[in-house]
Amino acid sequence: MIRHRAESGVRVLILLAIGTMAGAAAFTHVHDLTVAHGQPDWIGWANAVAVELMAIYLGLEIRARRRAGRPVGLVGVLLVAFALLSLAAQVAEAEPSVWGWIVAAVPSLAFLALVKVVLSSAPATVPAPEPDQPRIDWTYEVPEQVVTEPEPERPAEPTVPAPAVRPAPSAVLPPLGVVQPNRPQVVGIIR
Repeated sequence: MIRHRAESGVRVLILLAIGTMAGAAAFTHVHDLTVAHGQPDWIGWANAVAVELMAIYLGLEIRARRRAGRPVGLVGVLLVAFALLSLAAQVAEAEPSVWGWIVAAVPSLAFLALVKVVLSSAPATVPAPEPDQPRIDWTYEVPEQVVTEPEPERPAEPTVPAPAVRPAPSAVLPPLGVVQPNRPQVVGIIR
């Protein structure tokens, strides 16, 4: 248990470190590209926040929709679009060479890989039984076949007709003070 917690803690720290560094690089590239194309400094930061946080939000939205069993198609397309915007900004700010583009793309690619790993590692949950339903044991054991000697035949007994039974009234009320489980109780005054 302690080992599992320590491993989970290390995974979270790595996740935060990669996310922070990738986010810082992506924020800076989007900001710098926006400012380089004539926008004021504050709009550069607004664009950076919009692009990067939208990608993070969409990743979380996909996870929530999967848990709820809702479709994720449009949200997935939007996530890819915002990730590509971030990637494009990073590559545009890079030195115009193959290695410059590869190195500049690393933060976005690391972020995309991180999102993919986190989203695909949703824990499997076993649905709990409904509270009002009894547990059912679905295992079935085949009984052993026992060979027995046939019983001797007995002469048939004459059948006696069943006594006539009057039908019960359509509504039978329980005695006063008896509470029936799983039944709504109605309290009121009848005049």
